[in-house]
Amino acid sequence: MIRHLRRLTDRLSAVPSHPSRLAALTAAALVVAAPLPAQAGTPSFHCRNGYVGLTYDDGPTPETTSSLLHALRAANAKATFFNTGTAAQAHPELVRAQQRAGMWIANHTMTHPHLTQIGEPAAFNEIADTQRVLRRITGDRPTLFRPPFGETNDQVQADATRLKLLEVLWTVDSRDWAGATTAEIVAAADTLQPGGIILMHDWAQPSVDAVPQIVNNLRKRGLCPGKIAFTPRKIPYSDIFFHAVAVAP
Repeated sequence: MIRHLRRLTDRLSAVPSHPSRLAALTAAALVVAAPLPAQAGTPSFHCRNGYVGLTYDDGPTPETTSSLLHALRAANAKATFFNTGTAAQAHPELVRAQQRAGMWIANHTMTHPHLTQIGEPAAFNEIADTQRVLRRITGDRPTLFRPPFGETNDQVQADATRLKLLEVLWTVDSRDWAGATTAEIVAAADTLQPGGIILMHDWAQPSVDAVPQIVNNLRKRGLCPGKIAFTPRKIPYSDIFFHAVAVAP
């Protein structure tokens, strides 16, 4: 490239009296000198080690959703919100706020039941009705589903598949639901590995407070919050497997 630029420079100096030719050669030199654009999808330097999934269940919650969104946006991070249908119906403006903030909105059933215990068609309707509620509010059909309590079986998985939903469990449990402190939640997030997914809750104030440090610590490790997508790999969960990992947004 350097030799090519020198040849162009020599040609420019040889034709000072020909304006149109001079302009053409100048433009050519600028094109050659311009840096090549980065390849689409190439992670930035601070994401060199990959992505993890930050997930928040049970929302939206009037007391905490707005502050959680503010914390995520301040940290320039995205997360997946597994909303319940009843909470979404009660607070559609908060679901739309999640959407405006660029978060991913997902299905967490209507009433947060033990799906493996309520039988069919009740379990299917819990998921299907939430699809309709969230689509009516956002205009988009969710593609991700998390069973309450992480309880699933062949029938629940078949229901999700029938509705074209990817079942998402987790690789790290923050235990915010059990009263974990902000420091304990940050420590749990520090164990995330590339592709991993952490369980947190929309209503848990310690998880809201943990956002800045979680994101900062991830970036120190070369990791960034990402979206959740299908993987053919089997991701262990208790005595079963699921097929979801975090990838580049």
